[in-house]
Amino acid sequence: MTVGVREQPRGADPPRPRPGARPGLVGWLTGLAVLSGVGYRLWLLLHAAPATNSDEATMGLAALHIARGDGFPVWFYGQQYMGTLEAYLAAPVFALAAGPSLLGLRLPTLALYALFLLLAWRLTLRLTGDRWFGLLMVALLALGSDRIVKNQLIAGGGYPEMNAAGAALALLAVDLATGRPGRRSADAGRPDGRTADTGLPGRRLARWAAWGFLAGLMLWVDPLVLPYVAATGAVLVGFCRRELWGAAGALLGAAAVLGAAPLLLHSLLTGRNPLHAVLAASGANASAGWPDRLHGGLVLGPGLGMGFCAPGQCATWQLWWALALPLLLAITAATAWRALRIPDPNPAGSAAVGSDAVSPRVAAAARLALVLAAVATLGAYTLSSSAGLTPVESSRYLSCLLISLPALLWPVWTVARHGLRRSATGRRGVGSTLAGSVAVVLLAATLGTAAHATWRAAQTVPATQAAEARHTELVGTLRQLGVRHVRAGYWTCNRLTFASAEQVVCAVVDDTLRPGFDRYPPYRREVDSAAAPAWVAPAGSPLAEVLDERQRVTPGSLDLVTIEGWRIYLPR
Repeated sequence: MTVGVREQPRGADPPRPRPGARPGLVGWLTGLAVLSGVGYRLWLLLHAAPATNSDEATMGLAALHIARGDGFPVWFYGQQYMGTLEAYLAAPVFALAAGPSLLGLRLPTLALYALFLLLAWRLTLRLTGDRWFGLLMVALLALGSDRIVKNQLIAGGGYPEMNAAGAALALLAVDLATGRPGRRSADAGRPDGRTADTGLPGRRLARWAAWGFLAGLMLWVDPLVLPYVAATGAVLVGFCRRELWGAAGALLGAAAVLGAAPLLLHSLLTGRNPLHAVLAASGANASAGWPDRLHGGLVLGPGLGMGFCAPGQCATWQLWWALALPLLLAITAATAWRALRIPDPNPAGSAAVGSDAVSPRVAAAARLALVLAAVATLGAYTLSSSAGLTPVESSRYLSCLLISLPALLWPVWTVARHGLRRSATGRRGVGSTLAGSVAVVLLAATLGTAAHATWRAAQTVPATQAAEARHTELVGTLRQLGVRHVRAGYWTCNRLTFASAEQVVCAVVDDTLRPGFDRYPPYRREVDSAAAPAWVAPAGSPLAEVLDERQRVTPGSLDLVTIEGWRIYLPR
């Protein structure tokens, strides 16, 4: 009767559900949470929210050029970093829809969010085996504050795809480390004698290639996710170092080169180093005091970047996450390191790839990797001058921290579940009861704060929709007036050109009417060659005040057409 019975070691993960078991209540609730998260963001897109800008329009113009075959840009127009993957994803949508639109530009980013949600759920199950905890993670990631939905939906370069790629890299690393050759899987007793992973070498090699390709692709798209590339790569080195010396390593390297091919080819042809451009964009050439950097990076940054603050600001009570995050990082790192040092309770075997269970040591190593990646991300942001100079807008650099949430909250969930079980069974223990209560409060506060920030973000949708309607009226008015060429400010120009599908071409000017920063120089050349370009300015802006002054100084030089929110100046 005792054959096959094994004592469960202290610190081991709880039993996992059987592969193929029906989802039951937790499965249906998880599916509902996924649909809610995707549905909320689809509702935002249908209401033109979050608000677009000229940077996103620049990506849309790149997608339009790709769809028409007019060009195949490697980098975001006007700079030598941040790949144009979003433009290549939107180009087929534009081609099928016979024209550009904001919704068409954002449909791929919505798909990337849905992919991230599913990957994060699967990663949570692989690391913990707890489906109820997986539901908690999906519910938390389904919420979306102002900063979160901007990162996930605005096609401004890099952010929508980073989280999906980071979660995929972690999941692939866990699967490869769990099903590595030489370890028997849970299916080792099958009649054919094959294990789930080693019996299908093609599938395993495909995982190696996928990891390498994603790592190289993210090197091109945005280096912000590189801490997660390095951390998950360390898991592979730690558990699969022998395999890396063979065909798997060669395939991984070749796939990484393929993913980073746009970056590598451009650097070879132009002799430019994209790292220099990245450092300049991060504020390396600017200066900010250490008090400002520490406040922006460690106080404002976590709450804003991880979705616990209202649109554009953090109330004092919402800053509690800045105190909780360092504690969670330390606790998760300590518990993961302790679990990593415990010998594998089943050294002869491991769970089958595709089930929820993984080796406890692999799970611990992956959780530790996610924590270290989060620390590196937070540290790099705090060291940059951007954290001190523009902390509210630059908090988007912390977008990848969401990948680490399953690892950060797992110790809290474990303590809360243990405390609730002890209370339900009538067991007494002041210490465990207090710890369980604190853990429950922390989880409730996390969900409550994120839900409040989501509600505040949803309240801004009517104003955003009204502003988009006014901009649509501006485009229609210019078309009715027969205006083909205009001059306007940076945050007006490319947005106007994209919204009109290049029927109106704009060149950038500053508030003194001097030439500004044109991300796409051909527009400047076309406007400069036009006979009498018009001027467009938001009502009440400094540019509008300068143009009004010109009207007063030289009466009759400009005809003014006003619509709600905008002023159009037509040269005579």
